[in-house]
Amino acid sequence: MIRGWYTGASGMNAQQYRLDAISNNLANVDTAGYKRDVAVSKNFSELLIRRTSFDGQYETPFGSADAAPIIGKLGLGVEINENYTDFAQGSFKSTNTKTDTALAGKGFYVIETPNGERYTRNGNFFIGKEGILETKDGYPVLGENGYIRVTDDKFKVNEDGIIFSETEDREIDRFQVVRFDNERYLKKMGNSFYAANDISGPAHIAEGSERPTFMQGYTETSNVNVVNEMVQMIEVNRAYEANQKTITSQDSMMDTLWSKVAVYK
Repeated sequence: MIRGWYTGASGMNAQQYRLDAISNNLANVDTAGYKRDVAVSKNFSELLIRRTSFDGQYETPFGSADAAPIIGKLGLGVEINENYTDFAQGSFKSTNTKTDTALAGKGFYVIETPNGERYTRNGNFFIGKEGILETKDGYPVLGENGYIRVTDDKFKVNEDGIIFSETEDREIDRFQVVRFDNERYLKKMGNSFYAANDISGPAHIAEGSERPTFMQGYTETSNVNVVNEMVQMIEVNRAYEANQKTITSQDSMMDTLWSKVAVYK
């Protein structure tokens, strides 16, 4: 019966982890470029239970074997296997702001921060004091020639991410876009930023068919579906309560057992 406590507790821990992920998704439903987190759990290895006292063994061409019949399987609970980011494409929101761009397809903008290069899908940019295209946090957006310098918002971005000055009729720069071998495992750093790690692999420049299409005057919305997340939250709460009741029942049974043993002694 003690095993039942641990099995129920493992289920509660797994559901709490799922609830944290869902809550974070709902909190960022209006964050541009946000990608939802998905918590994945797996079962502990199951035990196959057999009767220990039966008629012994039976003969096979290769020797003897256990004749004890199988009673069934014993589950040992669950554990969180991974928490991954779903990079499914979000929808597009028109802002009619020329400094805003959205990526239609896979890929990430490159942002220079004090902690090194970071990557984002949030194309809600601004023009800084020095005429540099920046994020809302004041970090420069990188083009293929370094910082993207624009004197004002009189510029145009074509589908390939090339920035043209409308007043001077010249090419300013081209957005640097990167891809990863295993982008699913990029680490979230807050503020819609991601960092590479050993599992995701290093960033490589996206060219050709790997390069997404740019949409000026739009931002990519979060890919969180509020209805789906709320349904999952209800499922998590019910599963959590079920595991909680399991522990309560196990505790009651154990209390009865101890009381009976104490009385007989």
